[in-house]
Amino acid sequence: MAQESENTLTVAHQAFEHFQHGLATGEWNQFLDMLTEDFSFWFPMGEFHGLNQGKEKAREFFQYVSEAFSSGLKLTSLDHVTSNETTVVFEFRDEGLLFGQPYKNRVAVSFDVRGNKICGYREYFGSDGKSN
Repeated sequence: MAQESENTLTVAHQAFEHFQHGLATGEWNQFLDMLTEDFSFWFPMGEFHGLNQGKEKAREFFQYVSEAFSSGLKLTSLDHVTSNETTVVFEFRDEGLLFGQPYKNRVAVSFDVRGNKICGYREYFGSDGKSN
């Protein structure tokens, strides 16, 4: 069990680095390469609200994220990381411009790990108010 948990954490941290790079630059290929073909994700609002299935749908979603935050979204702090044998949750804060408007956010993202890939993702967030 300990080795499985260690692998889960290692894979999730690598995916989170690629995720953070995608947020900052709009370049998602390294993150997308870590997803299983049957990848599913849950998002709390908008066009992608609810459960979404498939790697291609994920590609569309992360392209939309890059369009919404065209100048990038910067992670300002990683507050907590919690894990078990199959899932790792990252709680962080980020800021940038959302369609040109100041944006600050608190986010929790959950990565489900299968082998050396991410098979599931869930995102939860709440605004940190306007940027000054």
